Amino acid sequence: MSQTTNREATLYPEAQALLGFIDRSPTPWHATAEMVSRLTNAGFSPLDERERWSLQPGNGYFLIRDGSSLIAFRLGQERPSSCGFNMIGAHTDSPGLRVKPNPLQRKQSLTRLGVEIYGGPILATFSDRDLALAGRLVVRGNEGLTTRLIRLPRPIARIPNLAIHMNREVNTKGLVLDRQDQLPPLLGAVSEELPLQNEFRQLLADQLREDGETLDAQEIVSWELLLFDSQPGQFYGPQGEFIANGQLDNLASCDASLTALIRSSAQSHTQLCGFFDHEEVGSESHKGAAGSFLADTLKRICEQLEDNPSSLHQALAKSFMISADMAHAWNPAFASAYDADHPVQVNGGPAIKINASQRYSSEAVSQALFSDWCAQVGVPVQHYVHRNDLPCGSTIGPITAAALGVRSVDVGNPMWSMHSARESAGAADHGMMIAVMNHFFDNPVTQL
Repeated sequence: MSQTTNREATLYPEAQALLGFIDRSPTPWHATAEMVSRLTNAGFSPLDERERWSLQPGNGYFLIRDGSSLIAFRLGQERPSSCGFNMIGAHTDSPGLRVKPNPLQRKQSLTRLGVEIYGGPILATFSDRDLALAGRLVVRGNEGLTTRLIRLPRPIARIPNLAIHMNREVNTKGLVLDRQDQLPPLLGAVSEELPLQNEFRQLLADQLREDGETLDAQEIVSWELLLFDSQPGQFYGPQGEFIANGQLDNLASCDASLTALIRSSAQSHTQLCGFFDHEEVGSESHKGAAGSFLADTLKRICEQLEDNPSSLHQALAKSFMISADMAHAWNPAFASAYDADHPVQVNGGPAIKINASQRYSSEAVSQALFSDWCAQVGVPVQHYVHRNDLPCGSTIGPITAAALGVRSVDVGNPMWSMHSARESAGAADHGMMIAVMNHFFDNPVTQL
């Protein structure tokens, strides 16, 4: 669990809760399960896309698609065509290393774990770390195929660095790992009694058995498993003013928006959070932001509550989306990588992310609205613009804005080491973002 002093817990309770959320959420499936638990405890009711819905104004609901994308909403007291949707979108996935279907590689007496690269991680940051394994399995039992979450009880792998005596230029040219031959982590010396690829299934079953779970190796059909840094989240700095953990991008935005939704109360408009998998690989999947999940949900809400065929279009015209994804904080060691006129500081409040080519969805009106919301709750606001001579990343903001025709703004809390195995950010920023999101959920949006 994360290491926290009483002083830090008092000064930054929201950041302390965030570190705990991330520690319990090593994969998108675990993060979704954690959010489901919080929603259930807050009185939200589950929905199933395969069933008919019965919705009541003022009540809260949630639904899951394929275990790692989730939409939660609290219906407004008025019809959506009258007041629209106040929506926040974020993503549940993070860049990293995913286990291959035939993962074991044996050389001499040692076994390594074959991995694929998911998204755009900083690969060198995964070296010399105690890597743990988690994800989901598909198993075949008496009731047919089912899925189950797993998290092995201790770290099992490591990518050992080459000694400087054999890599004399590592401090001048940096650590570059060959993605195919040097990246696979060292797993250990596994028994040769079984066929090589069956050994991995047996290893999973044995590890789970040590943690008190029973699973026969032959029941495991397939998996989506990833490696992650096992070190728990931590406050650091002279005053504990910074936080460090994996997956701040983008579980911090998930935690902030979910916390704001739960803290909010029913209003005239409908409040909604969408948490989507696969953002780091383009969102092009049945559960990604480019899929139909959000549009399907909004359509079904209107079909339940309205009798006008144009109600969905009316509702979307009165709606607003906050696309929440982390922002690049100014780093004094690499000042030349930033636009000098737009330095975004940690613990300086949320950043509005702006790109003229619409890699971010922010435009003048949505920027002004978000700035006003920050001012109304006493939170400072910053503006991030990428350098012209560097390619700019993107978010789910432009994807959802284009698909739905909804005004949107891209925002995020500043952070360092984005896509590293261990990222860091300001401890004060998380509480500020929650305050702005809470205000957004509790107040109607004035459409210009």
